[in-house]
Order: sequence, then C-alpha cells, then structure tokens
Amino acid sequence: MNDNNSSTIYSIGFGVGTCNSKGDWLEVYYPQPLLNPSADIAAAVTETLKLSGNSAVALDKSQLQPLAEKLRAAGSAAQAAILEQFANSQRPLVATVLFTDEAPQDVPEGYLKLHLLSHRLVKPHETKLDGIFGKLVNVAWTNQGAIDLEELPQRQLAARLAGEHLDVSCVDKFPKMTNYVVPAGVRIAHTARVRLGAYLGEGTTIMHEGFVNFNAGTQGPGMIEGRISAGVFVGAGSDLGGGCSTMGTLSGGGNIVISVGDNCLLGANAGIGIPLGDRCTVEAGLYITAGTKVALLDDAGKLVEHVKARDLAGKSDLLFRRNSVNGAVECRTNKSAVELNEALHSN
Repeated sequence: MNDNNSSTIYSIGFGVGTCNSKGDWLEVYYPQPLLNPSADIAAAVTETLKLSGNSAVALDKSQLQPLAEKLRAAGSAAQAAILEQFANSQRPLVATVLFTDEAPQDVPEGYLKLHLLSHRLVKPHETKLDGIFGKLVNVAWTNQGAIDLEELPQRQLAARLAGEHLDVSCVDKFPKMTNYVVPAGVRIAHTARVRLGAYLGEGTTIMHEGFVNFNAGTQGPGMIEGRISAGVFVGAGSDLGGGCSTMGTLSGGGNIVISVGDNCLLGANAGIGIPLGDRCTVEAGLYITAGTKVALLDDAGKLVEHVKARDLAGKSDLLFRRNSVNGAVECRTNKSAVELNEALHSN
C-alpha cells in the first residue's frame, strides 16, 4: 500500500503500556489489534486523532469517549468497548496507526507488528520487521511488569524496603508471548520459551524444551520439542523432536529462508540449514547444512550421485540419514511420512 489516506490503513492498535521515568516506551499491550480495517473505522480513527501517516500517539482520556462513539457508529463495538475500559487505566495509553506496511520506527509500532503475528492476523514474513531489534529496548521483565534497566536497582531496593520481592524473570528485548496473547487451541508447557511475535497455529503443542522465536512458528497441528529459530515456519502435521534445531537467518543462515514442509519429522538432536519440502525426515542426531555433501541413493540403495544439500532444498519425500558404517550422509525416497497422534493435538 502506498496511498496514505484513511481508506487504505494497514493496521490499527489501541494499547496500554509502560514508560520509563523519561517517558520512553518500554512495551505496549494491544488487546485486539486490527488488520486492514474498514474505511469507516479508518476514517473514525484518523479524523479524530488527525493522523496522515504511520504514527504512534499518546491517547488522552478526554479523547476516549468521542473516539469510542465514532468507532461504534462505524460498526466496531469491540474497539469502542476497549477504549471505554481504557478510561480506568493508570498506565500510559497509545493509538498506533500504520497506513503502510513499513519497518517499525519505534516501540509501539514494533509491538503492534508482533501482536499481529501472535494473534494469527499475519504469518511469518508477511509483515515487515526490518530493524526491529534496533527499535526495541532491553528491559527487565519482572513480577511488577517491565522495568527500565537503569531504574531496576532503585526498584529492587524499594521492593525490599516494602517487604516485597521483585522477581526478575529475564532481561530481553522480547517478552514471552503468553503475557500478551494466548492463541486458541495450543498447548505450551514452558511459556518463557515462546516469544511475542511467534505464530502458533491451532493444534500446536510446544513441549518443555521447545522454543519459538519471533517471526516464526507453526501452521499447526504439530509437536514441537526442538527449536524454531527466527524466520522459520513449520508446516502442518510436522514433528520437531527433542533438542533439534532449525537455522534462522539471525544465526548463520544468511539470506536463505529456512522452512519445514507438511508432515515432516526432525529427529531428536537433528538440525537443518536448508528448507525442507513435504513429508521429509531427518534422522536423529544428523545436522544438515547447505554445504553438506549428500550421497543420493536410488530405491535399491545404490549410489546415483553426490550433491550438496542446498541442491535438495525444498524438495519433498526425502529421507536424510547417516550411514552407520562409513559416516556418509545419504538421501533416499522417504517411504513413510510422519503421522501425528491426533489425541495429542486436540487442544
């Protein structure tokens, strides 16, 4: 979208967040972000707040009721109700409006885009997140919310003097997803291992050692006991075994987008640095990078040729294994695709 007018808005979010003592945003929670809102809703927001380009503006409580009334008249009772609840807020309020899908320019814009992913409104790689690391800030995530690192020592002392304990669960730019969004139909055994900005399709199970980064996730259903790195998307019916890994673009994968197709199996402690097609299996303990030399075998198990793994990227029905006698990496037709236990994925 290139036309900055109220009828072509990309996304709108009304949020409540946390600022430090200098007034800088640390994080924002958007209860119900909108993607491609109707022209009436877009007009109600842009005319009331007088916006004409991608913006994150502080909301004054005096603006809430007039905006709520316009949104209700535009057919968005849910957004109107959210704004009416905001009237009781003791925290900073923000309206973030994105006319175009551009790289986020500040914390509120970045958090809105992460919410769009975790609310399943967009899939990984469907919204621009260029430079988001540079826009978000490291904060201490505590039982009292997000705290600026420079202000943390004083807050810890104040808590102790009040007879309280300030628990710092982590120090990071990204919070855990479940403090902001819990998608329907998923199981997450260890919530700290799924970052905001993860996309979890219905039927996904994330076991205790599973990890899902931002701008990554699963189509669902699926069983995830390994690592889904940033930028990696896993197809329906696939199983990532315990300790396995997918190479993301942030961890040495270059500009190759790694993905896992439908009905694939990555064995325990396996790993991939190439995208897999559908119905592929990588045996336990085998890590395949783009430059791995692979012996292609025919159905009779005879050598056809040697290729690099990158030449097999995205191809379906492949079984990757290591020859237990000579250690060579071999590939042949996958005779049986993984079948997930339906009882495990009726979330």
